[in-house]
Amino acid sequence: MEHPLKTIMLVEDDPDIQLITRLSLEVGGGYAVRVCGSGAEAVQSARAYAPDLILLDVMMPGMDGLATMDALRELPGLGATPMIFFTANTQDKVRQDLLRRGALDVIIKPVEPNALVEQIRAIWQRFATGSSP
Repeated sequence: MEHPLKTIMLVEDDPDIQLITRLSLEVGGGYAVRVCGSGAEAVQSARAYAPDLILLDVMMPGMDGLATMDALRELPGLGATPMIFFTANTQDKVRQDLLRRGALDVIIKPVEPNALVEQIRAIWQRFATGSSP
């Protein structure tokens, strides 16, 4: 069963990263992207948007990425939505913890825009075919 990736929700508090990432995913990847500037905004709008994939910043003021993921998992219809964390933290321990907590994968930023699209495609392909990271 392969479900094509069409819609992505980006949860990121930095306006510059929001813009670059959204443009990369829309123009380079052809995806429809909904940007949320906070975890609370994501929780409020996720059900109506019903994304195929959620790309979450780890460190955000207020509700951080893990708290956002936990809250999104509680929403009807979003419990199984794949989530990828987007972080500047390069520690393998942090990556392993995010994966153990249920992240589909972790992308280290900054990332070159074309490389981001390729990483998302590769992660989605692994997910769609049931392969491990």
